[in-house]
Amino acid sequence: MDERDITRAALQATGIIKKGAQAKLAVVAIIVFVIALLAIGLMFPGGRAGASGKCQDTGPGTGDSSVSGDTNQTSGTVRQRQIGYAKTIDSVAEKLGLPGRATLIALMVAMQESGVDNLDHGDRDSVGLFQQRPSADWGTVAQIRTPSFAAESFFMGRGTNPGLVDMKGWETKPMGEVAADIQKPDERYRHLYAGHETAMRNLAKDAGINLDRGGSATGNRSTASPSTDAPIDTRNGKCGNDTGNGGGKGGGGGTFSDGKQTWTLNNPRSVAEAIQWAKDHAGSRSTNEWYQACLAYTSIVYGWSYSGVSYAIDHYSVVPKAMQHDGDRNPPPGALLYWDTGHRAGHIAVYLGNNQVASNDILRKGYIDIVPAEMFETKWGARYIGWTPPVFPKAG
Repeated sequence: MDERDITRAALQATGIIKKGAQAKLAVVAIIVFVIALLAIGLMFPGGRAGASGKCQDTGPGTGDSSVSGDTNQTSGTVRQRQIGYAKTIDSVAEKLGLPGRATLIALMVAMQESGVDNLDHGDRDSVGLFQQRPSADWGTVAQIRTPSFAAESFFMGRGTNPGLVDMKGWETKPMGEVAADIQKPDERYRHLYAGHETAMRNLAKDAGINLDRGGSATGNRSTASPSTDAPIDTRNGKCGNDTGNGGGKGGGGGTFSDGKQTWTLNNPRSVAEAIQWAKDHAGSRSTNEWYQACLAYTSIVYGWSYSGVSYAIDHYSVVPKAMQHDGDRNPPPGALLYWDTGHRAGHIAVYLGNNQVASNDILRKGYIDIVPAEMFETKWGARYIGWTPPVFPKAG
């Protein structure tokens, strides 16, 4: 239903639309009514204001969950949006080498979960086409609301969640049963997915999708997006993330030294691996989900799923005192650098060496770029605090 449908329904409900001799009066009344709606902002309400920048804390739950500038978002009537999203889902399936049957199962799930629409809301923190949850390790809100990312997650799995290809016998089992196995609804609702098969076959026909296309039951993981090769921080917030329970196991950490002291690290990635990962996911290869998520980003660089600390500025004090280097501007590569931005959350970045850091938001809102370390002071007016080794005492 678009704005014209809403207006017409309102007019009919109020008795303004008449028949016969009162038609001319109805036209006048309609014009007056529409002008009134426009005046009070009911007909075309404005979008929510964007969150503020520079990694400041805007309070829990105040961030805008919409994906700005996402070229994968589809507009138009409900049917037009459904067709657009169906094409995206199928293109991902085809890219992964999956058969048309995989597309049909995905469409049946999307129909049940969202009406094949890219919703910014749902049960608890569920969002997107498949109503995947950030808190359940499906990715960040921005990632999940990127249709191609969500479709790839559905097909190949994401984080700790299995995907379609992980369902044994999915290519021959009843499609509704496979859909329910992936989505894990309450037992009362498992049967609902199967009921959408006919409608989704019709949608696929309208979208020009070949559901008889052949393919591999396991798909081709080598064609998956680069974002699948690292843990996703599903709890990131305003330059931080929730406290979690921590306790994740390290393994590749190695040692870290400033020339005077040497520390043993337990991060999943070594310093060299972390620096390379940061470089490989910066600049033109960066995704746009990092807005105000600097602490989340640094923990992911080192292979963790979350830092376990609420704000970047607080992480400095969580690190043991002996590891805090107040004001020292000679950090070793791989160190964590901290700034006071004048806001609650502060800022943190990963030092790459040669006065370069990898950081979110400094050049482009939400993206990671490699910039000179002093740019936070010259561009943001931030105050440099110091550095610590890359330790995450509460990470997991």
